[in-house]
Amino acid sequence: MEFVTLLGIVPVLYLCFVIWKLFDERKDQECFLLNYQCYKPPDDRKLGTEYCGKIISRNPYLGLGEYKFLLKAVVSSGIGEHTYAPRNFFLGREVQPTLEDAHLELDEFFHDSIAKLLSRSQLSPSDIDVLVVNVSMCAAVPSLTSRIINHYKMRDDIKAYNLTGMGCSASLVSLDIINNIFKSQKNKLALLVTSESLSPNWYSGKDKSMILANCLFRTGGCAILLTNKRSLKHKSMLRLKCLVRTHHGARDDSFGCCMQKEDDEGRLGFYLGKSLPRAATRAFVDNLRVISPKILPTGELMRFMVMSLVKKLSKKSCAKTPSCGGMAKTPLNLKAGVDHFCLHTGGKAVIDGVGKSLDLNEYDVEPARMTLHRFGNTSASSLWYVLGYMEAKKRLKKGERILMISFGAGFKCNSCLWEVMRDVEDANVWKDCIDEYPPQCLANPFLDRYGWIHGLDDLTNVHVPDFLS
Repeated sequence: MEFVTLLGIVPVLYLCFVIWKLFDERKDQECFLLNYQCYKPPDDRKLGTEYCGKIISRNPYLGLGEYKFLLKAVVSSGIGEHTYAPRNFFLGREVQPTLEDAHLELDEFFHDSIAKLLSRSQLSPSDIDVLVVNVSMCAAVPSLTSRIINHYKMRDDIKAYNLTGMGCSASLVSLDIINNIFKSQKNKLALLVTSESLSPNWYSGKDKSMILANCLFRTGGCAILLTNKRSLKHKSMLRLKCLVRTHHGARDDSFGCCMQKEDDEGRLGFYLGKSLPRAATRAFVDNLRVISPKILPTGELMRFMVMSLVKKLSKKSCAKTPSCGGMAKTPLNLKAGVDHFCLHTGGKAVIDGVGKSLDLNEYDVEPARMTLHRFGNTSASSLWYVLGYMEAKKRLKKGERILMISFGAGFKCNSCLWEVMRDVEDANVWKDCIDEYPPQCLANPFLDRYGWIHGLDDLTNVHVPDFLS
């Protein structure tokens, strides 16, 4: 009888062991952010108002109409005069860059931010198991990962991944790669390096859809340490809860709205088409449809479903009754599951559009607005400058949740949700200026300097030197 009882207990114990083992293994698959270091170039690379005018005046192909368009775009961009540009811009060689210019721009970032990150984290380059680098518009040989491995003398068995052409949303693509590696390999430490190469990518032509990129993009980058080591969990800043990627590359208009190409005269540049806002909206809506159930409480989802049903029935009723006024729009309330919004600083219109779509207030969009003003659009690394602003303002408290949203060529919309593991308040790259933000009135030096062109309809009698003086 005791033997029969023992036989009955053994399967139960084995089942409990299997369940515990599965639960325990899941803990080794989590992705934690240990630390990150944004890049701040030296002051001699600041792109002030005066120098912007000089760079514009050096383009011999621009007519007065293009000058007016370009300066209007700068004035309305939301970008301040403390952003940064590559060194070849200050040497007057933005039109004729060399490969060395691209390497120098990225090496300065690699040698500064990665070294600071490892020092702050008290780690050695040999501790890194996985290296992922994303720089969309520079495909070097050997790869950029190889440049980093060579400089820091990393291990021979390091797993290296080099991404190009993924656009402004590449940072979360890299994060997804690391997260997937963590699900299959235990006790790993990963270094994510995200930046963009502007040195060889200045557009020197006169196509307005390609001139616009010159106004928005600035130098920047970020190095991020991630791990799935349980022993480092208590040191981590953030824990990744979920990540969703949406890719509309199968749609021709989405695929072609944002790309590197040559203009009609053979000059290489970055094209931003008129269909870009529509493509971004579609990708954004589809992405929200997938991530919302993952981040919102059940009560909010039920409320949305009920209100959507009522709205749908109301529309049918309105169709039969012409005098019916209809129902008000009832979007998902993401604030029910999110405490902070980390928005891509693609431009003032992007921030305004996402903020309006999600019914965010000025407090919610302040980090993105201030980042755009101080650092500009630093492409894939911009999300981390926004996160740095939140941290410097001591907004991030243990248990709170951060939603990151980014857009990129392809066309892509990627988003992820982080949980704050401890109160974080390091000023990071904002240390020398965080007390100045947000100002009571966000100064626009370009408006002060060139604002008069908004009311100028006829430029035929204006000479270029006078126009920029």
